[in-house]
Amino acid sequence: MIFFDRVTKIYPDRSLALDQITFSVERGEFLSIVGHSGAGKTTVLKMILVEEQPTSGAVYLDSTDLQALGRQHLHRLRRKIGSVFQDYRLLPNKTVFENIAFTMEAAGRDDADISSDVPHVLELVGLTDKLWNFPRELSGGEKQRVAIARAIVNQPDILIADEPTGNLDPVNTLEVVQIFKKINDLGTTVILTTHNKAVVDSIGRRVITLENGRLTRDDKQGRYVL
Repeated sequence: MIFFDRVTKIYPDRSLALDQITFSVERGEFLSIVGHSGAGKTTVLKMILVEEQPTSGAVYLDSTDLQALGRQHLHRLRRKIGSVFQDYRLLPNKTVFENIAFTMEAAGRDDADISSDVPHVLELVGLTDKLWNFPRELSGGEKQRVAIARAIVNQPDILIADEPTGNLDPVNTLEVVQIFKKINDLGTTVILTTHNKAVVDSIGRRVITLENGRLTRDDKQGRYVL
């Protein structure tokens, strides 16, 4: 489904982010990408979202070279990918319902879909009682669960999570990880970056390790090893 073919990324300041990395991600996989800060984890995700271009090599999605996509096709691609970040990125002046509905509206979904799908996705993440709360009224774990609900409400093929538990305590971290596993069990490809050993070990799925931009390990049922 996703294929990195000898991808190198050198930023304008001449820093090397990725160094000739090659790997693939199959449809429905749960992949954790681990490594110290600056190892290249976030750059990998930006390549999938086409927010960054390889200096050399190519990234493919279902045999399509992502860097060759025009603007219209790029827009369609991004609608197939949901994203979750460490800092939640919720709209502070909108309720939980409105934060999720906003994403659906941007994708052209109608009011009937929004009315039915928002409560359904909040049930999936265990927040049906927070429908009309504002982000300031939520805990960190609740904010991240809203962010996950927003990311999956349009039923993306791929869910990308960049250090999603970085601001959470151990209890909330475990809850969020269980939600990601549930989403993956429903058929969504999940790609997660983290430096949290407990998160990776609790998932027990495939782990790729990056060190200084190089892919140094690829374990099918891995643990955090650095």
